[in-house]
Amino acid sequence: MITVLQTPPQNTVQDLGRFGYRELGVGTAGAMDGVALQAGNILLGNQHGAAALEIQTFPFVVRFDEACFVTVTGGDAKLDLSGQSFLPWTLKRVEAGQILSIGRPAVGARVYLCVQGGIDVPAILGSRSTQLRGGFGGFEGRFLELGDVLKTGDGPMRHSLYGALPPGQRLEQLDPEKGIIGLRAIPATDYFRFPEHARHRFWNTDWKISPQSNRTGYRLKGEQVLPDKAVELRSYGVVPGIIQVPPSGEPIVQMADANTAGGYPRIASVIEADLWRLGQAPVGARIRFIPCDHAEGIAAMRAVTSYLCDLMQVTGLYQGERNTPSRAIS
Repeated sequence: MITVLQTPPQNTVQDLGRFGYRELGVGTAGAMDGVALQAGNILLGNQHGAAALEIQTFPFVVRFDEACFVTVTGGDAKLDLSGQSFLPWTLKRVEAGQILSIGRPAVGARVYLCVQGGIDVPAILGSRSTQLRGGFGGFEGRFLELGDVLKTGDGPMRHSLYGALPPGQRLEQLDPEKGIIGLRAIPATDYFRFPEHARHRFWNTDWKISPQSNRTGYRLKGEQVLPDKAVELRSYGVVPGIIQVPPSGEPIVQMADANTAGGYPRIASVIEADLWRLGQAPVGARIRFIPCDHAEGIAAMRAVTSYLCDLMQVTGLYQGERNTPSRAIS
């Protein structure tokens, strides 16, 4: 079990999300950086979608009431285990009574505390993710609070301590300029409702993530992009990654807690393979969209799958496992 000793708001239990219920108005939720969550679980030998703690406000402090193995993935955070530091993206054994303090990441926006066996909260509609809008899932459907006690599941005991390279060091580097985060996006249904100069501006603006951003959507600051005339659309289905343009002309990127329906014009959609990059972009970061087609989006997802499968193979070798899965991970 894990006891929460210190937590600001907005930290939650998340897995890979709740699928198959959007037509009923139930959003996906799930980790903002699904690659980091899967990598942490692979290092631990958990099911790759096991629930973990998504931490996006700091400092975050917990006490381990039982010995277990843990890893912290995602952002490059300072980790202190009862006075001893250790690196993110490495497997660590903790003893009963030890206290882990996680500081604000120097790089990235979120970290994932993954534990042996995963966080054991009830699965609702096939997921343990916290659905904040509906008030269910995760730990009592809410943000974590001081004094919360979280159960952990059963997981394999590891025999070696090792780590992984973060995906940013293995996958294609997209940053068009220093300090700018590149995100590949596909033109969306309403793309040609925008005049040519607005489309050009969309692709060539260094958008800034505004403070009015959260797990539902990232609001972007920059020069306006507007359709050639005011348009009223019927509501349509929304998924994470869709970039909508409200009347203000400043785009909104739907994120993990995306609305299930909306009506603003859709100018583009961030490809699934790059959503983890956006999930690690903090408020104030600058991003630029890179034009992409469907074939390139599929190829980019193969690279993410390859990264995770390679990690499974390496950890399997360390543990002497012969039948390392090689199928795609999603």
